[in-house]
Amino acid sequence: MRCLFIALIGSQMLIAQNDSEAPSDEGWKRGGNATFLFNQSAFSEWASGGQNSISLSFHTDYDISFKRNGWNWDTKFLGDFGLTKISGTKFLRKTNDRIDLQSFLGKSFSKKWSYSTVFGVKTQFARGYTFGKNSESEETRSLRTQFFSPVYIQLGVGLYWKKSKDIWVNMAPITQRLTLVSRKFTADLQEGQEYFGVRKGDNHRFELGASVNAFYKFSPLENITLEQRLGLYSDYLDQAENVDLDYQISAEMKVNERISTNLIIQLVYDDNAVQNLQVRQVFGIGLRLKLK
Repeated sequence: MRCLFIALIGSQMLIAQNDSEAPSDEGWKRGGNATFLFNQSAFSEWASGGQNSISLSFHTDYDISFKRNGWNWDTKFLGDFGLTKISGTKFLRKTNDRIDLQSFLGKSFSKKWSYSTVFGVKTQFARGYTFGKNSESEETRSLRTQFFSPVYIQLGVGLYWKKSKDIWVNMAPITQRLTLVSRKFTADLQEGQEYFGVRKGDNHRFELGASVNAFYKFSPLENITLEQRLGLYSDYLDQAENVDLDYQISAEMKVNERISTNLIIQLVYDDNAVQNLQVRQVFGIGLRLKLK
């Protein structure tokens, strides 16, 4: 399944590259960025204490769009992966891990509005662990997640408002979401216990609800770019008042064409995963590459 997922992304890029030239406002458009972030801290005889650490992370953001005869197809791929090593610990730990693919197909009925179909996939690249210590105070880890476990697959229909590629909102009052997991994570659950909303012995959870996705990008100052993404989902079938939230704000300050300083803050609330607000923050200086 991992190969199929990567092949689908690759095929979209190849199709875009082979498309013939079209007017500037129609046809294929594509592009994105890849950023490598590096962080290090080191201490030697430091009176107040501290732990040496080193971390490396990768972020990619790639867009493909097609416009012709009132039809719009916008696809965005986000990928994040990072690892850190802290002195005195036995295992490497992830600092971030995300695959996020969103695709919007719309047929315009006015200058900015379209009827839309939205398709999305969210999962992760690698295994995730919970860490602890055994009776002998040795560090241990237990497998918690892996590639495509969980994976969230979302399909909905609604309305798509797009002012430009830098600001848009999609509202889908009819959206199904399917959560798939490996049964090895649910086989040993206690009665009443759930794994990302999936019950004991099952490998999926079906939801039917409404979703909102929004994007806004702007430059408050020269060489500084702020980008915000918002995803909301409410399940009609189970506690519709519990709205799932996925909000991310990222700031990039360009030092030059190759080096930039990046800050990413992500807030996630999904009571099927963790019944608390999840917060992720990444900051570092990185190498920035432009993708075509």
